[in-house]
Amino acid sequence: MSGKRFKSSTRDIPEVASVPRHVAVIMDGNGRWARKRFMPRVAGHSRGVEALRAVIRRCIERGVEYLTVFAFSSENWRRPADEVSFLMQLFLKSLQKEVARLHENGIRFRVIGDLSRFDPQLVGVIREAEALTAANTRFHLSVAANYGGRWDILQAVSRLMARHPGRGEGFSEEELAGELSMHFAPEPDLFIRTGGEKRISNFLLWQLAYAELYFTDTLWPDFDGTALDLAIESYNGRERRFGRTSEQLAAAGDKPQAPHA
Repeated sequence: MSGKRFKSSTRDIPEVASVPRHVAVIMDGNGRWARKRFMPRVAGHSRGVEALRAVIRRCIERGVEYLTVFAFSSENWRRPADEVSFLMQLFLKSLQKEVARLHENGIRFRVIGDLSRFDPQLVGVIREAEALTAANTRFHLSVAANYGGRWDILQAVSRLMARHPGRGEGFSEEELAGELSMHFAPEPDLFIRTGGEKRISNFLLWQLAYAELYFTDTLWPDFDGTALDLAIESYNGRERRFGRTSEQLAAAGDKPQAPHA
């Protein structure tokens, strides 16, 4: 892969800012939100799209540069067929409706994951949206769809082996990271999971090595700008040591920097 290389948190010490540069989110709780209101599960997914709009707006206002959301995991195919079908149609219709707005607001859109199982029409709309927004730099929105962290690592290894057949000395961390789906972004600083569950569910397994984890009982359709502010406030209260001791941080005078421009 070509392009800018970002520091790995297990090899280097990334710059720490008062606002996370990259936020990763598992948007959980749509179905439960709907059931609490005696509505079909799919109604929760529709309301979840509105919550995503609100979170994107607040991210931009706060100075977050990258937002990566888990929309559909490789394990979600196990859900009822009618729900999966609805999710695919919702993804298609939301993209068709929102892509022009994303572009107008300077947002670059990407989808990470294995798209081979998706309908050709959906894949076509995804590729068109990615091409339309490719030059945008104000904000980076990535949607993980039919994505799994283990799949991501395996496909990166497969690419390296195909490119370097018979290489006996193995590969470096930097080489592998350059083949991962999120090679274009810094590692997430803050990971958020809504809905009360406390696990990462095969999401960005490599990239979350040193992310600060934030779990909330708030269901995703109720997660808004104020809820994001609370997550960032929690992030600001963490001591990001990256293997160092608190005494080393104090001696070095390491303090969070101002948000990136």
